[in-house]
Amino acid sequence: MTNLQAKENVKLIKEQATNMEDLVALCKRRGFVFRASDIYDGINGFWDYGHLGILLKNNIRDQWWHDMVIAPPLGLDGKPLHIVGLDSSIVQNPKTWEASGHIAGFKDPMVDCKESKKRYRADHLLVYIPKNKENIACAFLDDELTKAQLKKLKKHCGSDNLDDFEVKILSELDCDILKYIVAPDVNIAGSLTEPKSFNLMFKTYVGAAATEDDVAYLRPETAQGIFLNYRNIMASSRIKPPFGIAQIGKAFRNEVTPRNFIYRSREFEQMEMEWFCPPDEAKRWFDFWIEVRHNWWKKMGVSSDNMLIRPHEKDELSHYAKEGYGTVDIEYRFPFTWPNFGELEGIAHRCDFDLSQHQKFSGTKMEYVDPQAPADRYIPHVIEPAAGLTRGMLAILAEAYTPDPSRPSKVYMKFKPKLAPIKVAILPLVNKDGMPEIAEKLYMELREYFTADLDIKQNIGKRYARHDEIGTPFCVTIDTDTLTDQTVTIRNRDTMLQKRVSLSKVKAYISEQLIL
Repeated sequence: MTNLQAKENVKLIKEQATNMEDLVALCKRRGFVFRASDIYDGINGFWDYGHLGILLKNNIRDQWWHDMVIAPPLGLDGKPLHIVGLDSSIVQNPKTWEASGHIAGFKDPMVDCKESKKRYRADHLLVYIPKNKENIACAFLDDELTKAQLKKLKKHCGSDNLDDFEVKILSELDCDILKYIVAPDVNIAGSLTEPKSFNLMFKTYVGAAATEDDVAYLRPETAQGIFLNYRNIMASSRIKPPFGIAQIGKAFRNEVTPRNFIYRSREFEQMEMEWFCPPDEAKRWFDFWIEVRHNWWKKMGVSSDNMLIRPHEKDELSHYAKEGYGTVDIEYRFPFTWPNFGELEGIAHRCDFDLSQHQKFSGTKMEYVDPQAPADRYIPHVIEPAAGLTRGMLAILAEAYTPDPSRPSKVYMKFKPKLAPIKVAILPLVNKDGMPEIAEKLYMELREYFTADLDIKQNIGKRYARHDEIGTPFCVTIDTDTLTDQTVTIRNRDTMLQKRVSLSKVKAYISEQLIL
């Protein structure tokens, strides 16, 4: 990379960081996302979703549920797949997490800074070792090229040219080097502790007089509830492999360093489906679900240019995928990862690991026996498309965020119309002359079919600006002409073009535009 290219990258990364800051500010100002416990200065890793945030998140959730359960994709034979739904408990028998490997292996290496009192994942810190082996500094893996980090490296290491450094992950280094490292948030060396394992599960207790014998855990993933109900669902739904079980719900991980807004938080929602199939069909289904899920995100308005399909390297495979076809991540180019990508959804071949483990720990047979051929018995292999709902919401927010200096709002949210929190706003031009009454009548009609907003306050320009910022695709204005010819103006959010439509045809016009 030339110095000119490096400078250009730094400039673009700075612009993306600014966009991310502006997006976060917009989310609070317009009521998408707030800090949890905001009046008490928040609680790190937890977020509250306001009215618009809930509407957007539910639209994404409902579309996923529709496309996976209500009207699932056509399978390899051209016929609809069999996928059923589940809502399992957040707290399961603790043996669940012994069998799944979470109690023993769900850990991250972490270090503490004795000066800043901050905690970091050791495998998320890049250590820059100058060729002279002195004045070592480290930076966050996500932010390795930001202007602030380069400035810090130059200060401590004497150069901002990355070619002058040997770069390693902190968790890979000998602990003797810790005393020479300057942590990201301090200016002195030697403040980091040695890396140690940190279990990511939230512990709780069951019962009114609970003791350490009554320990349980908040689920770190929704998948295990599906595996525990595999036999129940197969019997009650009268289905056989290949089939799927889908679930949307909250999961909890005691992340060492939650960051990047709602991207990495301690409480989040997942949209997961476990696809149970004969072992010899697993590869075909693995490839099938990669294509289906990639196309689904494109359908949701995520640009192909901002998505990447990345197979996991051998050293990052989960324990359940090591003997199979591995895991593929669908990644998105978030503003805080630019020009790189961050995980949006994973498609994993979990083999028969989970069902075999629960068979071993519970003593319950997990084999499928074909009633037409009893000798044909096997433990199904599992293909898992697992997406973060809150992470997906952030990707759609970032994708929709569109700066436009020509508008009073300077920005608009270009959501797919069907995903927009508010589909249509009803705006009387002035709050008199019978216009509010017509607006209210139209609102009462449209709200039965769309998420509508009756917006009367402020001048019309400020109301247009507000609805640009919250991503309302259509604004219907009742004006003086409406009083005489019963027509209204419908403004298109993206083009700002206006069209006269009869009052009686507004519902039909909006309906035609809401095809995802």
